[in-house]
Order: sequence, then structure tokens, then C-alpha cells
Amino acid sequence: MRRPPPEPDAADHGAGGHVSIAAVAARAGVSPTTVSHALSGARSVAPATRERVIRAADELGYTPNRIASGLRRQRTGVIGLASDRIATTPFAGLIVQGAQEAARERDAVLMVVDSQGDPELEARQLRTLVDHRVDGILLARMFHQEVRRPEALGSTPVVLVDAVPEPGWRVPSIAPEEHSIATVAVAHLIEQGHRRIGLVMTTDDSFASRGREAGFHTALAEAGLGGTAPLVERGSSDAAGGRAAGRRLLDRRLNERPTAVFCFNDQMAMGVYQAASALGLAVPADCSVVGVDDLRIVAAALDPGLTTVALPHGEMGRWGMAALLDLIDGVRPSDDAEAVLLRCELVERGSVAPPPDPRLRR
Repeated sequence: MRRPPPEPDAADHGAGGHVSIAAVAARAGVSPTTVSHALSGARSVAPATRERVIRAADELGYTPNRIASGLRRQRTGVIGLASDRIATTPFAGLIVQGAQEAARERDAVLMVVDSQGDPELEARQLRTLVDHRVDGILLARMFHQEVRRPEALGSTPVVLVDAVPEPGWRVPSIAPEEHSIATVAVAHLIEQGHRRIGLVMTTDDSFASRGREAGFHTALAEAGLGGTAPLVERGSSDAAGGRAAGRRLLDRRLNERPTAVFCFNDQMAMGVYQAASALGLAVPADCSVVGVDDLRIVAAALDPGLTTVALPHGEMGRWGMAALLDLIDGVRPSDDAEAVLLRCELVERGSVAPPPDPRLRR
């Protein structure tokens, strides 16, 4: 009958109750150096010896001291993620989740800080991350924008997520391809037969607003629909702004109002739904609506569900973390400035249908 392994005694444990590498060496009948090589794979060890060491480590419940290992490698295994609005932005969790998944695959952990848009607080947080000897920093923004190089970073490796660096700052970055967001949405409406398409745009000036508005006009021009005065209204980038802009677009005679509306984001699209309802119009029977974000708490909850262009927050977080770990490991050159712009996918729900009157499709 197989005898159970002996219970480790107090002598096997070092300070803090951790099983020491010397205890594993004694149990396996080898030197502590051989244990280190066998468990790390840093040097060749005979298979039988490696098996004996692994069995001894399992019996004693040994786990490597990550802090000591990190000091030897001048690494901590910790990555900082600093952002401006993690706590208050619904999709921030997807960026964190994507980054965390990529970190887990490379045996790294994440330390997250949120400045709530305060530049002075962010500078202090970045200094704190650097003081804690993080191996690198993901600098994320909750909307696509240009970022100036923070002095607090020093020489710490950094990658930008949902942002681009200021001119002269060479770091990898990833963001959505804003122009194609609009072309994808408008092309879908045109395919459904719409020819009079309105735009509800934010009053904010950003990469997102400029790119999406340009894409809207490009899509109309390519379909031969750009010759008339564009049906564009603007408002704040929330439901109230969408409601006001939507009412101005839809409160027109039948042959003048748009049969479909592309909105800067899902919250503005929700406002367009409300404006249509107040005017006695139904979505999509009287007016089709497309948003941007795939903000599930809005898009999936609306009746009918909102067709929208999903922003790739999870994918941006994963790519950013993988790129940062490649920088740290020397896989990427230290001055790498790769700038990735991701195309976005349409998520179809129930807010788009052909125009109600066939005459409006011409």
C-alpha cells in the first residue's frame, strides 16, 4: 500500500510561513541551486532529478517567492493601468478585462488607478506606480484623444489605449478607426434602401466626432447621395442632446425628414428614440436608428433593440497589454511607435428596417 507523503514540519518553513527552497532541496536530496534550476527551467537538469524536485515541492506545498525572483530579474511582474474615468465609464471594465486576460497569460498582474480626469492626480498616481517599480504602464483613455507624454513616467515602458501620442512621443498605441465606424453604419442603412439619412452628432470636438462625421459624408458621397444639403443636427453627447437634436431632425414634413438617423453614440440614439416617440413616430417603422458603442445597458434594453457599431474595448485592452509585455521583454524595440486603428463591427438588433414608403427609397 502506498504511504502518504510526510507532513511538512515547522522547520520546512521560512519567515512568514513559506516553505523554503532549502527545505525542498533537503527533501529531494539535492542542492538549493538544483531546485532553482529544476523549477525555473533556467538550466538543464536530469529528468529524474527534476521529477524528484517537483514531487518534493508538491509534497511540501512550495511556491516560488515572486518578490525575490523579481528582484533578481529586476522585474516585479506588476503592470500599472492608469486611466481617466474607469469608475464612471461603462465600457472601462472591458478594457480592464482584456488587459487582465493578456496579463494572466504572461504571468503578470494588474494594478489599476483612476484619476477621474484630474491631470494633477494622474501625475501623482503615475509617480506612485513608478515608485512601486511596476514593469510598465498602460495609459488608457475612455474616449479617443491625443495624450501628452507625462513627465512622471520617466523611462518606464508605456503603451496607449484608446489614445494616440503627441507628436514626437514614440510609443505603441491602439484606438478605433473612427472614419470606418460611420461608413459601416451608413452602408447598412443604404443597403436597407434608405436615401435620406440624418446625422445626430455631438458638439464635442474630438478624434471620434471628426472621424465619424467625415465617414458619414464619405459614405453618402460614395453612394451618390452627397449632392443635397446634409441632414445634420448637434447636441450634447447624452440622451438629452440626442433628444433635442433628434426632434429638430424628425419634426419635419414627411418628404423632408430623414427615414434613418446615424447617431454619434448609443446614448444620443436613445434620445432619438424618445424624440420619435414624442412626435408619434415608431422605430424602425417610421425611422431607422443606428448608434455607436454597443453600450449594452442602453442598446439591448431599448425596444426595439438598437443596431449599433461596437467599439472594441476588450480587444484594445488585450492588444495594449500584449504590446506592453513585448516591450518589457525586448520583443519590441524600446522606440517602437506602432499605431493600430481597429475596424469596428456592426451589431444588428431591431432598430433598422427599409423605409415605410417605397417612394422614399429612391
